[in-house]
Amino acid sequence: MARLTAGMRSAALFILGLSGVINILALTGAFYMMQIYDRALLSGSVPTLVMISVLALGLYTFQGGLDVVRSQILQRLGARFDQRVAPAAHQMTLDMPRFGFSLAEALERGRYVDTLRGFFSGPALVALFDLPWMPVFLAFVFFLHPFLGALTLGGAVFLTCLAVLTELLSRKANRESNRAAVARSTVAEANARNADVIKAMGFSGRALAHFQKVNDEHLRLNSRASGVTGTVGSISKVLRMMLQSAVLGLGAYLTIMGEMSAGAIIAASVAAARALAPIDACIGNWKNIIMAKAAYEKVKETVAALPDETQPMQLPDPTERFDVSGVTVVAPASGKVLLSDISISLEKGQALGLIGPSGGGKSSLMRAMAGVWPVLRGHVRMDGCDLTQWSEDAIGRSFGYLPQDYTLFDTSIARNISRLADPDPEKVIAAARAAGVHEMITALPDGYETDLGSGGINLSGGQTQRLGLARALYGDPFIVLLDEPNSNLDAAGEQAVNAAIHGIKERGGIVVVIAHRSSALEHVDLVGVIQGGQLVNLGPKEDVMRVKPSRTAARSPAADAKPRTEVA
Repeated sequence: MARLTAGMRSAALFILGLSGVINILALTGAFYMMQIYDRALLSGSVPTLVMISVLALGLYTFQGGLDVVRSQILQRLGARFDQRVAPAAHQMTLDMPRFGFSLAEALERGRYVDTLRGFFSGPALVALFDLPWMPVFLAFVFFLHPFLGALTLGGAVFLTCLAVLTELLSRKANRESNRAAVARSTVAEANARNADVIKAMGFSGRALAHFQKVNDEHLRLNSRASGVTGTVGSISKVLRMMLQSAVLGLGAYLTIMGEMSAGAIIAASVAAARALAPIDACIGNWKNIIMAKAAYEKVKETVAALPDETQPMQLPDPTERFDVSGVTVVAPASGKVLLSDISISLEKGQALGLIGPSGGGKSSLMRAMAGVWPVLRGHVRMDGCDLTQWSEDAIGRSFGYLPQDYTLFDTSIARNISRLADPDPEKVIAAARAAGVHEMITALPDGYETDLGSGGINLSGGQTQRLGLARALYGDPFIVLLDEPNSNLDAAGEQAVNAAIHGIKERGGIVVVIAHRSSALEHVDLVGVIQGGQLVNLGPKEDVMRVKPSRTAARSPAADAKPRTEVA
């Protein structure tokens, strides 16, 4: 965090000093009143009045200019903070779903940065910078008369106690309100993601009722938190006005008693109000201060949780082997063991098919192979080197991955296939041809420059899946992992998948494919059976796929697989 906020401490000290000058200049009004009542009116001199007014106008202008400068600096500091921290927060947003967090919780990290950027340019931070200079105004009021100073000081202490009370009363409510906001976002995101299902199956009313329930809870908690701040804020505002009147009344009494001048009454009232204004502003913006504090803690926690940026030594791209050795995988969210002691070894030019019942652990194994989920025990190695020893760029060149839940980016087809890099036309077209989707792309009005829109909504499920396959094949990666690559494909699409698997083998790559339909296993050499989190069988396809003739028509490859030998 220190690296990301470098230079901001010196900027904060500069703003604090600038705030001191602004607050000293804020005494202009008090001095002006004193000079008007005690000098200009008593002397009846118009030139004196003009001179005093011109001087006051100049000081007010200077104060206003410095206030603008302070505001601009704070805005730029907020933008700089966002520029430095937002990428780190977004990196955490990318990582959190892999560890079992909801998408709403992940996206909340970016909102914390937005909260802090808004706090930099808001009135709450200005009030905090003005707060240390409150003694300047107290000293001025004490200078006018000790009684007035004591009254103002008492009011400041009382308002400070109100601020502390606000913190104590609203802390829990704000924390619960933030949790409720995340829960509401989670439900809203789930409803939006399942919009087609909700419409087709006619339960939009129940979906809305579910959202209404969590939204009402959020509103209740948010109202409670805001109610505390609003109530105390109103009380502090009334007390400040009462104190300002009390200063006027006491000043009038002291003037009657001959201990003060008439101008000092007005000056004391102005200075007392200015002394209490930062406290009053802090109480009024207390919710924003608490939100900013909580956001800063979350951002600090986010940055601290990011992995070390030290890059491993550059290794030559893998070309020989891919090994899974004694791998145990647990669910990131619950810690439940999903896979236990899985070992697989593949050489260049080999293709492995993984079959088994749903929920057996096939996709979990593939996520571990791809490095999406960390392994609890064991190792995933390329050419004998653990995945942790490879840089992200090297892994990107070496891996192609098509998960079950494939999603395209809101950009052109070419940039989708090239994984958001500047598209290399030769590599993009080669990947599209390997996935059998080149002709479909060129038939579109804008070809490879077609903008897909959010999630590729302009394409069918099969077309989207084949573009995802092309993305996995971009750059001829050494290892290609395909999780049910034919789930949305017709016969032509399945032929393209099989041709892609054959092409990877021919160029010396390695393929791992999960299949529930035997058509995707045409070109695999080995078949592994995953059942109950165990690799219960692994061997040549012809041996593992022996099927009982009487049940051929009704069974899937996973059900037909007959375990023969247990693999350690």
